Amino acid sequence: MGKDVDHDGVDRIAAWRSMLIAHSRSLRAIEADLAAAGVWEIDPGHAEVAFIGRHFGLTKIRGRFTDVTGTVTIADDIAQSTVVVEIAIASVDSGNETRDDHLRSADLFDVTTHPSATFVSTDVTIEGSAGQVTGDLTIKGTTRPVTLDVEYLGHATDPWSNERAVFSASTTIDREDWGLNWNMILDTGGLLVSKQIRLEIDVELIRQHP
Repeated sequence: MGKDVDHDGVDRIAAWRSMLIAHSRSLRAIEADLAAAGVWEIDPGHAEVAFIGRHFGLTKIRGRFTDVTGTVTIADDIAQSTVVVEIAIASVDSGNETRDDHLRSADLFDVTTHPSATFVSTDVTIEGSAGQVTGDLTIKGTTRPVTLDVEYLGHATDPWSNERAVFSASTTIDREDWGLNWNMILDTGGLLVSKQIRLEIDVELIRQHP
């Protein structure tokens, strides 16, 4: 006698196969649906460069720079794309006025002599919606290479018909590499402020049209 066929099982397998095929197609559509080639300007009202350090080696201290401008040029060949960003250091905001004044002082950023920091890309590697952007970061007159982990979050058209694309990026740097050396040694032998600083960046870009 022939073996009974589990029709319910066959139907379930077919349904799963269809769902996987649809999901695969959806992923390919998302990967292809990146921001269009062209010149995109950072919207200063929707851009933030945040930093996170540790106080006493324990407490996270968070701050941000709110005056961020720049241009992202997306090329047809994504590897030929470029990123240029400028940060007004005086816009630092950590939620504490005394600390912010100290950050702006000659002990640290010395904004009177070095009012801005810049990032200029040297290499762009993006696959799908994520990748890396390597570039020269200049702070306090010192330039060193850094690599940002970048994620493309999507795009939309705002109520004023502007095309917007949203990106996030992050990396960790040693602030002393840029001459931001001020610190205090604790009785325990540790440092008051961590050398390692986490950078987290969120920007909206607006496409420019001739």
